[in-house]
Amino acid sequence: MLDLGILYGIGVGTGDPELITIKGWRHLQNVPIVAYPAGINGKLGMAQKTVLPWLRPEQIQLALKFPYVQNGEILSQAWQEAALAVWDYLQQGQDIAFVCEGDISFYSTFNYLAQTLHQQHPDLKIELVPGISSPMAAAAVLGIPLTRRDQRLAILPALYTVEELKNALEWAEVVVLMKVSSVYQQVWQLLSDHQLLANSYVVERATLPDQIIYKDLRDRPHLKLSYFSLLIVQR
Repeated sequence: MLDLGILYGIGVGTGDPELITIKGWRHLQNVPIVAYPAGINGKLGMAQKTVLPWLRPEQIQLALKFPYVQNGEILSQAWQEAALAVWDYLQQGQDIAFVCEGDISFYSTFNYLAQTLHQQHPDLKIELVPGISSPMAAAAVLGIPLTRRDQRLAILPALYTVEELKNALEWAEVVVLMKVSSVYQQVWQLLSDHQLLANSYVVERATLPDQIIYKDLRDRPHLKLSYFSLLIVQR
């Protein structure tokens, strides 16, 4: 029977290297291999940049490719290839830390990798270390509570139709829209119709040195936002 390594899934927060947990940092320091989603067009990925200050020169860095597409076959193939690359080390008894931005269980790429490996190798030990997710980080940099008392919270990961937002506004007092850049103008118009712009906020690249904050969106119908942009609506 193989003496397998342990796969650690570590959420490293939203970009500020100091937001990694002590437990996440400890595991990161102790493993020989650190894996992360590869960046796009040769650039460093968010998780990789976040942990670079904490890596040791002798650690192996393993960039895994996860395409940003909706095609199920392409995604499945990418997960299989990533699982194979990680398994090469795990079957030798070497521990691996897979780091991802935000929290490891909150819309994380790691979930697909872990599921694929678990299906192929049920005896593999997988440990999750939580991290700070973007809604919480955005509220912190805005200096506001995300929710109060018994307020209901809705988080929409990617808005494909405005109807989704309309439905959420019917029952939730606070709505968070992840990756809002591609639909911002549609969202702005709907929030204008509901007179919610004064109580809406956009945060780009929360906790990073180049973060941008927009409060009161009434005079901002045409913002050009980056991919890592989040909108909070307080109804």
